[in-house]
Amino acid sequence: MTATRIHVPPALCGTSGQASIELLGLLPLVALIALVVLCVIASHTAGEQAGEAAEAGALVLLQGGAEDPREAAERALGESTRKRATIEVSGHRVRVRVRPAFPIPGLADRLAAEARADAGR
Repeated sequence: MTATRIHVPPALCGTSGQASIELLGLLPLVALIALVVLCVIASHTAGEQAGEAAEAGALVLLQGGAEDPREAAERALGESTRKRATIEVSGHRVRVRVRPAFPIPGLADRLAAEARADAGR
């Protein structure tokens, strides 16, 4: 019995273009990692903003001035952040909740940051 040889052109046997195909396979993973990094950064930023706003509101309560602690907390937030923030003043406590600026609404709600400040009179 003789083995039959099939002639395959060299262009079909080489590894030319394999790196491009492997890169295409990695793109979804790279996109997922970038999304996770953006989520972490956005959530951290929201936490910082919430903390600063809560402290600003509590500071007004401590000073006992005529200024409204809710307005002070709102002013501590940026204009675009105010739309994503919830501010509650109860007694001598200020609670601020900020949703991160993220294009995926359900994810932004789950990553919302909350900060509380107590004027502790």
